[in-house]
Amino acid sequence: MASFRPGDPQAVQELFEQIAPRYDQLNDLLSFGLHRLWKRQAIAWLQPQPGQHLLDLCCGTGDLALVLAGRVRPGGSVLGIDAAAAPLAVAARRAAAQPWLAVSWQQGDALATGLASASCDGAVIAYGLRNLADPGTGLLELRRLLRDGGRAAVLDFNRSSGAVESFQSFYLRRLVVPTAERFGIPEHYAYLEESLQRFPTGSEQQQLARRAGFSEVRHRPLAGGLMGLLELVA
Repeated sequence: MASFRPGDPQAVQELFEQIAPRYDQLNDLLSFGLHRLWKRQAIAWLQPQPGQHLLDLCCGTGDLALVLAGRVRPGGSVLGIDAAAAPLAVAARRAAAQPWLAVSWQQGDALATGLASASCDGAVIAYGLRNLADPGTGLLELRRLLRDGGRAAVLDFNRSSGAVESFQSFYLRRLVVPTAERFGIPEHYAYLEESLQRFPTGSEQQQLARRAGFSEVRHRPLAGGLMGLLELVA
C-alpha cells in the first residue's frame, strides 16, 4: 500500500516535491522513452500556432511546456502551473538554457488557478488530472480558462479492464515499483496503481468534460489501451 494517498492534495504535492530530481530519468526509463511519443500525439491534437497563449496545467518539470513554447513563436507564450515547487525549479533551470522561449512558471492549484476566464487559446494536462482531488472540478477550471473554440489535450494512464488491466497491473507492480526501489523511492511509484483505481474511465471522463461545458469531447486509447488522450474543444 502506498504511503501517499491519492486525492489528498498535500500528500500528492509532497510526493512530487520528493521525486522531482529523478522524475525525468525515471519517466524515460519506465516508459522506454515512449512518453515523448504520447506527448507528441497530445501536441498534434492541440495544433499550437504562432502567437497563441497556451497553458500547461500540472506541468511538472516543464518538458511539454518548453516544446509548446517553441511552437507558438513568434509572439506566443506558455504558462506552466504546478502545485509543487521542486518540479518548477527543474523547469526554470531548463528554460534558462533556452532564453528565446516565452515560457513562465507559477506555483498554484489546478482546481483554482486564479487566472482570468477565457485567458488562453489552448491547454494541456499530462499525467496530472489523475492526481487532482476532483478531476471533474479540474475539467471545469480547464473549460473556464479556455476561449471558445480553444483546444485542450489531457494525457494520462487509461483505466482499463480485462487483459489490458492485467498487463497494466503487471507492468506497475513488476517493473515500475522494483525499478523505483533501485532509486530508493518505491512507495512513490506504488502510488501509481492506487491512483489509477480511483481515476475515471475514458467514458466517465467524456461525461465529466461534457458537464464542464466542452462542445467536442473524445477519449482516445493509446499504446493498446495503457494510456488515454482526452481531446477537447471549448
